[in-house]
Amino acid sequence: MEEEYDIIALGTGLKECMLSGLMSSVGDKKVLHMDRNSYYGGECASLNLEQLYKKFRGDEEPPASFGRSRDYCVDLCPKFIMACGNLVRILLLAKVTAYLEFQSVTGSYVTNSKALHKVPATPKEALASGLMGMFQKRRYKSFIQWVNDFEVEKAKSHYSGFDMKKTTSKQCFEYWKLEEGTQTFTGHALALFLNDDYLNEPAINMVERVKLYAYSVSRYGNSPYIYPKWGLGGLPEGFSRRCAVYGGVYMLNVEDKSDFIEEILYDDDGYVRGVRSEGKTADCKQLIADPSYFIGTDKIERRGEVARCICILSAPVPNTNNSDSVQIILPSSATGRKNDIYVSMVSHVHNVAAKGKYIAVVSTTVETSSPEREIESALKLLGNIDEKFFWTSDFYVSVNDPAKDGCFITSSYDATTHFQTCTEEVLEYYERITGKKLDLEAVSADPEDLEN
Repeated sequence: MEEEYDIIALGTGLKECMLSGLMSSVGDKKVLHMDRNSYYGGECASLNLEQLYKKFRGDEEPPASFGRSRDYCVDLCPKFIMACGNLVRILLLAKVTAYLEFQSVTGSYVTNSKALHKVPATPKEALASGLMGMFQKRRYKSFIQWVNDFEVEKAKSHYSGFDMKKTTSKQCFEYWKLEEGTQTFTGHALALFLNDDYLNEPAINMVERVKLYAYSVSRYGNSPYIYPKWGLGGLPEGFSRRCAVYGGVYMLNVEDKSDFIEEILYDDDGYVRGVRSEGKTADCKQLIADPSYFIGTDKIERRGEVARCICILSAPVPNTNNSDSVQIILPSSATGRKNDIYVSMVSHVHNVAAKGKYIAVVSTTVETSSPEREIESALKLLGNIDEKFFWTSDFYVSVNDPAKDGCFITSSYDATTHFQTCTEEVLEYYERITGKKLDLEAVSADPEDLEN
């Protein structure tokens, strides 16, 4: 351990493992990866049934009717992967797909104030959707057709001479005469924005996101998402294995000592210089860490809470065409809230539960002093619930300047059930650490690439 490394990473959450794996395999950095825990995943770990009950119920034993414990891989922070998006490109670039097997997610749904609907992503789905009236369906069909044909470098694909890098999303929607409800499910369920700030920003980002969603659906079937068999735990382990192949050193605390990481060391100017563990020191030039290693410091700031509820079901979510896996987004406007509510459901088909069982997780940003009541509208969508585990966790973001202290602190995992924000953060940190963007342009993310 008493060596000098380019980078020391603390915590084996997905974002930390992605960064260390990329730094080692693509960035040609010497990496030491440490974790106070004896398992991979950190805040986003995957648990078997006994571990799940131990975490939330102490000594209570799971019911025998749930089946074998080892048949379960329950993600604490489940997220689906946009099939043709940047995370898949990163997985392919780092060759992590060699350790993983993926399964398509069957459905993607959104609610309005009345019911649950499949997210329309094609002209055909637009005409059949119950989300819109007859005239709005035709306008949305035209909008989706235009999005699919849109190319940022070709002026003819822009409309009426508007520059999509200057025109706002709001102006774009108004041009196509899309009503407020249509704008809501487009922005939140297709473009996957967390709030409505995007409406006043250049439309190019919204259009590219909707286009990616629609393209992923066209390549994979009923939804744009994929999910690794045996849960998300394979992702951080896969990046860690790639890091190790390129010389990365791993130290996990198998004895669960709370003082495994004794101290983060800084020079006289406040710039990180290393980590002390069990009386030994490892030097580094830069540090990557999850926020739990900086609790009580002025380098992170608490920005609220995230509520999550894991539900074990014996049947698919009603009104989803008996889907074995779904994502559901309840836009804030449909629930009278400031933040969307997210639902993910996977099943025995994905090797994460016993046969005939389904795992649904509801999540949202906490807004009141009664967070469990805030998700009642989503829980009602799930039908009969065999068992549920509810908890809240603090949401932290970094407020330090890595240029001054060399510490790249990832944010906590948000309430979303997709990897959009996680991937953006990893790409941003990669560029800030290495001084260059991660080149993903030459990496295709089509189904045959994952199969190969």
